[in-house]
Amino acid sequence: MPEIVTRQQWLEHRLNHLADEKKFNRLRDELSAKRREMPWVEVDEDYQFTGEKGSVNLSELFGQHSQLIVYHFMYGKDWQEGCPSCSFWADNFDGIKNHLGARDAGFAVISAAPYENLAAYKKRMGWEFTWVSSLGNSFNQDYHVSFDDDQRAKGEAIYNYKTSTFPSDEAPGVSIFTCDENDKIYHSYSTYSRGLDMLNSAYHFMDLLPKGRDESELAYPQAWVKRRDAY
Repeated sequence: MPEIVTRQQWLEHRLNHLADEKKFNRLRDELSAKRREMPWVEVDEDYQFTGEKGSVNLSELFGQHSQLIVYHFMYGKDWQEGCPSCSFWADNFDGIKNHLGARDAGFAVISAAPYENLAAYKKRMGWEFTWVSSLGNSFNQDYHVSFDDDQRAKGEAIYNYKTSTFPSDEAPGVSIFTCDENDKIYHSYSTYSRGLDMLNSAYHFMDLLPKGRDESELAYPQAWVKRRDAY
């Protein structure tokens, strides 16, 4: 139990913490500005994926927009289900498409599993966002979210900008792309691991609670997470 105080005493503590929150917000704004100033890399390949209507290229995932957000969802080609943690993140995606579109951004989820597996899982979870399969192309490998057994065994799997013996053949991430008036596509940013934290609104609601995320006693963070239809 924390200290129990009067309302006036609580207000003093809250105002002190508010000052710290404002510093954090200003620092976050500065970090976001630096992110937007990063250089771009031209994407030489217009990757071909499989979606609801058959073959779809990376350029088509932009729709009418000049920017594209891609969530790399962990779903291996031999997996029976999608990753429960990625599913936790994906529960935050539906409903934002129109808002992102209003700011000139498309949104798509990409996984290595065959499209029919993705479609069945998407139906089970009741999701509506665009989800395509990268099976048959090198997209996941090029953006360092899929690894073969040899890479992992030798500690050569590149994830979050370092090599390691990654514990899984799939990893989560987000990559950002943009295109110019000549339809050239560029990669502007990717983030992985804790960089994805800010994209999960449920976690940030938990951060407001007295118990927070309540994960310190668990074997590993997110050990409690299940697919939402399994609680």
